[in-house]
Amino acid sequence: MNKQEFIHSSLSESAGVKLAIEKYCSNEIIKTVEILVGAFKNGKKLLLCGNGGSAADSQHIAAEFMIRLSHDLNRPAIPAIALTTDTSNLTAGGNDIGYENVFARNVEGLGSNGDVLIAISTSGNSQNIINAVNKAHAKEMKVIGFLGGTGGGLKNIVDVPVVIPSSNTQRIQEGHITVAHIICELVERELYGRS
Repeated sequence: MNKQEFIHSSLSESAGVKLAIEKYCSNEIIKTVEILVGAFKNGKKLLLCGNGGSAADSQHIAAEFMIRLSHDLNRPAIPAIALTTDTSNLTAGGNDIGYENVFARNVEGLGSNGDVLIAISTSGNSQNIINAVNKAHAKEMKVIGFLGGTGGGLKNIVDVPVVIPSSNTQRIQEGHITVAHIICELVERELYGRS
């Protein structure tokens, strides 16, 4: 395959996955928006976690909520914290209590009853994400899973599994950001849009 064919193939695959999201994930996207709107109306916050590219996605999504996504809206901050940004916290946790526990520890310290956790894992099987989800449930938080492929072990332990219909990590990550943008815009418009 030459470079031009590779470009075309990649873009076609990406577009196909994004179009399939409507068919396979619309109900879960709507449920996520309802959960988040309810939490924010009750003064609760959003926590996010993931590894690697999903850690970057956690930060990206938190920034969209905290700052704003829709530039036609003049709105206050929506409370969202990426649990992936504090290197001292993550390295101390990894060293002292094990990397599999770093996000659970942060959920324990920062999460409260009624808060929401978005747990991001392209495989659905990351142990530190599973542990964070279990800790969130223990704190009576709602949990949204941004997953891919079959959804892995996380699919059955989150409240709402948003499973991107692909087994290709790149396409799953692209789908996660697309879904996150849709969710954020719907949430901010429901909370602060002009009626």
